[in-house]
Amino acid sequence: MKLYIYDHCPFCVRTRMIFGLYNLPLEEVILQNDDEATPIGLIGTKQVPILEKPDGTHMAESLDIVRFVNEYGGGCLAENIRPEIQQWFNKVNEYQNKLVQPRDVLLGLPEFSTQSAIDYFVKKKEKNIGNFQTNLSKTKSYLERLHQDLAELDNWAKAPNALNGEISMEDILIFPILRNLTMVRGLELPPKVQEYVETMSEQSKVPLFFDRAL
Repeated sequence: MKLYIYDHCPFCVRTRMIFGLYNLPLEEVILQNDDEATPIGLIGTKQVPILEKPDGTHMAESLDIVRFVNEYGGGCLAENIRPEIQQWFNKVNEYQNKLVQPRDVLLGLPEFSTQSAIDYFVKKKEKNIGNFQTNLSKTKSYLERLHQDLAELDNWAKAPNALNGEISMEDILIFPILRNLTMVRGLELPPKVQEYVETMSEQSKVPLFFDRAL
């Protein structure tokens, strides 16, 4: 199967995870962020991830792809998400992009290999979170809030290999956010969350950003 993605995209990480967890062969195609023609040609809209299935057809929507690959791989992914985990996701998702998105274009990621791709991303995302440089200047205050929320998550982490003790939709929801936050210099993960992030990265074959944090 073939997966069209951006490296920075948390929705793409969801789909990359399920392939890695099942150790299924996959061809990854990283598009330029300003490439509208390819996704529109495949699914009629500018959106990733896009999965090319074994029959040659294409599908979008990250969780639909996760569920399709889960069934293809044996159907072992548990659907349950604890209410407190969903609430944590909703809360952190309100501000985590203000830490992550201004850094996305600074890491040398393949989807931003041209200035036009960078400009496309910045123009689009600044409409939602405000000026990138302003957000970067507020890193300390965002991290203070995040560290409080991470301490809360640490209380709910049951095992290094899965938040709820078995691989489930909780991991598909939470790991992509944690993975992208590893690009933030000064991030301090509490012990159980740190172990979880490192273990899930290894299991899912989705690398972290600690080595180039900004």
